[in-house]
Order: sequence, then structure tokens, then C-alpha cells
Amino acid sequence: MELAMENEELTNLSMKIILHAGDARQQVFEALKGIAGGMYGAASEKLKLAQEKVTLAHEVQTDVIQAEARGESIGHSLLFAHAQDTLMATSSELNIAKQLHQIFEAFDKRIAKLEGGGSHE
Repeated sequence: MELAMENEELTNLSMKIILHAGDARQQVFEALKGIAGGMYGAASEKLKLAQEKVTLAHEVQTDVIQAEARGESIGHSLLFAHAQDTLMATSSELNIAKQLHQIFEAFDKRIAKLEGGGSHE
């Protein structure tokens, strides 16, 4: 017996993914502004919030994928494909922002150490 996910349900789940991923993307952009301004603590908090939103979106996506794996008919949905693309892009942006945070914070610490060391000579 094949179960079917209703189109309206898939649309609602797709929108949840898009909304969570969009919220995450906004937090990533705010984090990048913080990184650019040397406000690493604030940027770290934004990255944490972004990760929470990506996790929520990923959980919704996983539920849909698992439903299909159980034999539920999901059908084809351009909106769900868009939701997955949005989540994937946001996840990539988040990963890059995390790396930039580490790189720039380490770079600033090195510069501060050099400047501090140079002034004592």
C-alpha cells in the first residue's frame, strides 16, 4: 500500500525549509558584517543562531526524505527543489562564514601581538 504526502503538506514543509534557511542566511550576513568590523563575539553569536536555523530546516528536509524512503509518494515539487537549493546554499555560506570568522580572528590576534611586541622594542 503506497501512502501519499498531500501536495499542500509538501508545500508547507517546503516553506518551512525556505523560511528557516532564509532566517539563517540573514544571520550569516549579520555575522559577516561583525567579522568585517572585528566584532568576533557578536559574529559568533550570529553564526550560532544561523546554525540553529539551518538545523531546523535540515530536520524538515530529512523528514520528507525519510517519508519517501518509507514508501510514501512525494511526487515532484519545484518548491521543494527550491527549498533544498536554498538550504544547501545557506549551509555553504554558513560554513564559509565560520571559516572566515576563524581566519580573521586569528589574523587580528597575530597583528595585535606583533603591534604589541613592536611597541616594546
